[in-house]
Amino acid sequence: MQKTLFTIIIYLLAITNGNAQNYQPDLVNKKALDIYFKALDNLNFGYTKEALPMLEKAIAIDNRFADAYLSMAGAYGELKDYLKSVYFYEKGRDIDTAYFKYYNLPYSINLAGLGKFSAALAAVNQFLQIPNLNEKSLKSAEYRRSCYNFALSYEQQNHTTDYVFSPINLGDSVNSPQSEYYPSFTIDDSTLVFTRRAEGIRENFILSKKNKEGFSKATLINGQLNIEPSKGGINISQDGEWLIFAGNFPGKGYGDFDLYISYNTPQGWSVPVNLGNNINSDYWESSPSLSADKNTLYFSSNRPGGFGGKDLYVSYRSAAGKWGLPQNMGPAINSKGDDLAPFIHADNYTLYYTSNGLPGYGGSDIYILRKDSSNTWGLPENAGYPINTIENEGSLFVASDAVTAYYASDRSDSRGGLDLYKFTLRKNIQPAKTLYVQGYVKDALTLKNIPCSVELINNSTQQTETKIQTDETGFYFITLPVGKDYTFTVNRKGYLFYSDLYELSKKQPDSTYIKDIALQPIQLNVTGILKNLQFDINSATLQNISLIELNKLLQLLHDNMQVKIEISGHTDNTGTASTNLQLSAKRAKAVADYLIANGIDASRITYKGYGSTKPIAENTTEEGRALNRRTAFTITGL
Repeated sequence: MQKTLFTIIIYLLAITNGNAQNYQPDLVNKKALDIYFKALDNLNFGYTKEALPMLEKAIAIDNRFADAYLSMAGAYGELKDYLKSVYFYEKGRDIDTAYFKYYNLPYSINLAGLGKFSAALAAVNQFLQIPNLNEKSLKSAEYRRSCYNFALSYEQQNHTTDYVFSPINLGDSVNSPQSEYYPSFTIDDSTLVFTRRAEGIRENFILSKKNKEGFSKATLINGQLNIEPSKGGINISQDGEWLIFAGNFPGKGYGDFDLYISYNTPQGWSVPVNLGNNINSDYWESSPSLSADKNTLYFSSNRPGGFGGKDLYVSYRSAAGKWGLPQNMGPAINSKGDDLAPFIHADNYTLYYTSNGLPGYGGSDIYILRKDSSNTWGLPENAGYPINTIENEGSLFVASDAVTAYYASDRSDSRGGLDLYKFTLRKNIQPAKTLYVQGYVKDALTLKNIPCSVELINNSTQQTETKIQTDETGFYFITLPVGKDYTFTVNRKGYLFYSDLYELSKKQPDSTYIKDIALQPIQLNVTGILKNLQFDINSATLQNISLIELNKLLQLLHDNMQVKIEISGHTDNTGTASTNLQLSAKRAKAVADYLIANGIDASRITYKGYGSTKPIAENTTEEGRALNRRTAFTITGL
């Protein structure tokens, strides 16, 4: 409506404009003028599409009717058909350039809608040359000029011109005549949840399953999630077990919108539970996003103490399952405007959100945050055109493959309002591709499932990336961002720890990992292998990477003070038997020395080198020899 009213005002001003060179509004064909004013009535009441045939008819009667061309341009701009809008602006300009000068501002906006930022900048600069512009026009033009300059600078620095942006509508199984938004997927892309606008204030939570043909027919999420009408953003956990969402439930919350949680049970989704006053306040909380390990929650709130209207906050879940007090993400991330719709990717290192308070293309843009190796967030990066446009961008979801992104838009092929689309993300704003490992942990003797602690450690930094507690059934789910090497450990008091390696820095596996783990109870003569113990070549010098597993062995010995162990060193059959025997003994001693130096009584530790005398695989292949080159520990006393 704003562009339409602007067009009408310009028209009325232009009728008395004595600077017209070739166009004289008072000489327009009367019949064309009558039709034109009827079209303006439609435009004024928001019937933009109905006005277009009238404007076309007026132009057909008088092809020098500049105001009809310019109103046609404004109407197509309202409909976001930038190509036709620019075409009709230029038709009007061709009739009289002097008369057109006041239209250079909306003309520039539609040029920018096409991504023609250089031409948009030239047009707005011409508009700004008009003397005695009112304050509102001047402010609007200067804002647009800053957006166009930003766009040109971004394009130059990021070389985005070869990127093809081709969103694909998710189709009739997902989209409807109503608006769909806030898409969220499980890590395997099997389950999609989103919000659909209904009548009045009602918003419904919808679910669709991925299948070979695309998506199943979207249906209301079962359970009691949709009983209350006033809801908003929804996020499904990467393992598909939790739903966190925003709701405004009278008498059940702390303020405006609060955050609620529902759990996936054999009977369906559980009754929603308010996340409590550690998370929620007397103000507005919405757009939740849960980390893959379910230990970190990001959301937006307008509570006091922020840096703008709505700010991003983060809360961390304790080992006891309690959410901590939210922390504002700070002035380097939050702007003076509204910062909304955070989405933390499964890699746990890349976060996307929208802001209308940072430099960009106009309205709300999508920005990217990345953590460094010390878990510190960097500065926001604009996602660039054409993902960001002159319009307001909404929430973004990026799949675990790091390439496929989903968002809501009202593009020309929309089924009605906002539809859900997918597109390929430009390379320089992609997160890390993320796989996952999941399974059950059980007692190796009784085969009963047992709860325990699961930890993923980054080999290069030796920092814990993820630490979770399995559920009561022993089920665990942990993500593996590609590009790094990890040590994966499972721990429970009274059991030998389990460890495994996921070396993903040099290979790009496409499959995920399903691994059930049998933990060995601590008993006499039970042996565990240290799978990530590494020495310098032909040396007993421990490499730093070995400290990850050595510290797990320390923890086992500290947790079980009665345990005594023998450290055994083993080699493959390469080299002489005596050399292998000596090297394996030295390596076993190096491990024993480390344990003793870190507080373990020497009486609890023995060591021995066995050389190549106890192979556990054939020495005829490199894979077999690698298995034979090992360091192990055996329980010798309790």
